[in-house]
Amino acid sequence: MTEPIPAQPGEPCWIDLLSSDTDAARAFYGALFGWTAESAGEEYGGYINFSKDDVRVAGCMGNDPSNGMPDAWAIYLASADAQATVDAATANGGGVMLAPMEVPAIGVMAYVTDPGGAAVGLFQATGDMSFGYAMDADGAPGWFELMTKDYDAAVPFYQQVFGWDTETVGDAADFRYTTLGRGGDEKAGVMDASGFLPADVPSYWSVYFRVADADASAAQAVALGGSIVVPAEDTPYGRLATVADPNGAMFRLIQPPAS
Repeated sequence: MTEPIPAQPGEPCWIDLLSSDTDAARAFYGALFGWTAESAGEEYGGYINFSKDDVRVAGCMGNDPSNGMPDAWAIYLASADAQATVDAATANGGGVMLAPMEVPAIGVMAYVTDPGGAAVGLFQATGDMSFGYAMDADGAPGWFELMTKDYDAAVPFYQQVFGWDTETVGDAADFRYTTLGRGGDEKAGVMDASGFLPADVPSYWSVYFRVADADASAAQAVALGGSIVVPAEDTPYGRLATVADPNGAMFRLIQPPAS
């Protein structure tokens, strides 16, 4: 696996898992994706770093059930100035879930919501670590996607707040999709999900992990205590499946199309 490509402002730069059973998460993702786990130490609240082939690909932190938050994956976008990004978010119809907070020797993180209600993290790196992804290796993040119920507000929000240079991929009634980047350098996507997300499911960001065989990986997830949410299916972008880990955190699998 190649070293991460440092993220430019606005690009996905990190993901982490909020888990009510971090030991189970270490075992599940280690077996499914070949990840190794390492504690960042008590000074970081027991935060866990996951690596693939000695390259850090994700993090994990404990979820206190009394908080009422479900286990879930979170996506962070890079920021050159966390406070300025938070200010821009509120000025463009978003909200603040977590004000900018320093992570010693690493950076500044914050959480905002977009106009559709989806939560997204942001991270301003200040230390020596490189944050970003080379999305071409199995077991590593292969795509990032916002499923939004307010597409018309979400796209300009990410343009204005995170400086996205976007391209409209589809604008039909049954498929409205915009990407961050273009011409083979796409980094993330925004899907108009207003027509199919249930009323009780809010807008949300999701991560796709690249695999060699989506069907086999989905079956393995079940064998490891997870579940299949949406069975593998062929799409123009590869074979995709949605699964959940043993504690209910959902993610997607992407098997790239044959070249």
